[in-house]
Amino acid sequence: MTKHYSWRPVHVLAAIVLVAGPLVPLDQAFSVDERRLSFYHTHTQKTLDITYARGGEYLDTALEEINEFLADFRTGDQTVMDRELLDLIYDVRASLGSEAAFEVISAYRSPKTNEMLRAESSGVAKKSQHLLGKAIDARLRGVPTDTLRDAALALQRGGVGYYEKSDFVHMDTGRVRRW
Repeated sequence: MTKHYSWRPVHVLAAIVLVAGPLVPLDQAFSVDERRLSFYHTHTQKTLDITYARGGEYLDTALEEINEFLADFRTGDQTVMDRELLDLIYDVRASLGSEAAFEVISAYRSPKTNEMLRAESSGVAKKSQHLLGKAIDARLRGVPTDTLRDAALALQRGGVGYYEKSDFVHMDTGRVRRW
């Protein structure tokens, strides 16, 4: 009596791995979608290099660290930073082929800080997206700010402000607009 074996999905997968294995490095064959960001805060001189999402899931402890890092550096107040903002800056950086750190000038702003800045400058919005944790003012190391601006504008996923004299770009997840 002869036994006949049927090809099951696990056998097919094993055959593919045996045949294709030499063509694809093992770490890439089983890699999971990871979203990693690096920051340097220009006011506190602190750095943060963190994976905030893996396999399509946001990592709560990483998000908490990001909230703390992007807190209002003047008051220490924190908010929950918008996940869409993190994805936006991740995608902007990826579109530029960069893995460099964002140099953060400003992220979350408490109402107290926003009012203080409004009193000093006409360029600070009363209903700023910074108040909602939906904005960041930053540079990307090794990338000219006008190039960073153009990459953010190309995505059409929120507001983009270009501050040439101060050498930074504002990116937010509010309505699409530019200045």
